[in-house]
Amino acid sequence: MTRNRYYQGPSSDHFDGTRFLNPAGEPETDRSFGDLLRWRRSAPDNRWPSSVDVVPVIPDARVDGLRVTMVGHATLLIQAGGLNILTDPVWSDRASPLSFAGPRRVTMPGVRLDDLPQIDVILLSHNHYDHLDLASLRTLHARHNPLVVTPLGNDAIIHGSISTARVETGDWGDAIEIAPGAKAHIVPALHWSSRGPRDRRMALWGGFVVEVDGRLIYFAGDTGYGTGNIFRAIGQRFGAIDLAILPIGAYDPRWFMAAQHCDPGEAVRIFEDVGARAAVGMHWGTFKLTDEARDDPANRLTAALAARGMDPARFVAMRPADVADFGG
Repeated sequence: MTRNRYYQGPSSDHFDGTRFLNPAGEPETDRSFGDLLRWRRSAPDNRWPSSVDVVPVIPDARVDGLRVTMVGHATLLIQAGGLNILTDPVWSDRASPLSFAGPRRVTMPGVRLDDLPQIDVILLSHNHYDHLDLASLRTLHARHNPLVVTPLGNDAIIHGSISTARVETGDWGDAIEIAPGAKAHIVPALHWSSRGPRDRRMALWGGFVVEVDGRLIYFAGDTGYGTGNIFRAIGQRFGAIDLAILPIGAYDPRWFMAAQHCDPGEAVRIFEDVGARAAVGMHWGTFKLTDEARDDPANRLTAALAARGMDPARFVAMRPADVADFGG
């Protein structure tokens, strides 16, 4: 077996000693090089605009209630009970290991790095380049020295570039204290990981349920829907979620993407499964990663909510620089 370069630990029901696995009974996420070629040969000429105007906002230093500001893609600023949390921070121009190639952002960040308030915590869901951006993490570490909370193995990647970073790792089911009286629970997601061709599934992926100031906030990271069992289990374990932050983009073609990325209709099912009071849609409209048109995720989310007779105000597709408050 190939030695795991990121994590050495005991085997479990989702770690075979070398590679991490999705929960038993869920669809297989691995795709072959032939699958990739088949997708690229059949991809439609579905071009996105080269840029979309964004007027950045300047967040408040602290918020007593619960506020979410969209930076772009899966990067959001969560402000709750005086705590400032960033999810999957990416400010780089490309979601790629290369500065000159790979998906380029078409929306500038909704908050400039220079305008961020003091960041206390970063929730980092997995190691794909559109979620783990070392250049952004280096800047955030130098300016804010935040605590980074991430699933197993991702600490090795971060420490390889930022030796003094404060990183706490955990397995699915673990809870990590992020501030006095506040916890981040690491929960399963249906996805995979890699930074290159030889490290597939050697670091764990996941989502987070954050307990802060009497509220529950679910950040799903990247995930397929699969059987729905992991989401129903989250709802049963935690009770009513105050806010779910769910991916709604990067889903076409379904034969290739369904196991790893939910579509807007499936995001609505996750919303229902976890029993969320409100939700926002992320992971769309910033980087062209898959085949759907840029506005298709937002349009399909609206249609999915209407088909289920749900108030569209309960689940909104956020755009960069959008700000949403949820209760006092």
